[in-house]
Amino acid sequence: MKRLGAWLFYLVGAIAVAYLALYAYAAFTGRDITPGDPIRIFRKPDAPSYS
Repeated sequence: MKRLGAWLFYLVGAIAVAYLALYAYAAFTGRDITPGDPIRIFRKPDAPSYS
């Protein structure tokens, strides 16, 4: 039972480190957000415009 707890602890730690690495990657490679820029939503080019 102790061995299972240790592996579970390591698994949770590895997931946390992977999440932090993904967050750092997204933060450093993402676009800068400036106020006033329109929000770009990926959609089909031939979709109707409702605005």
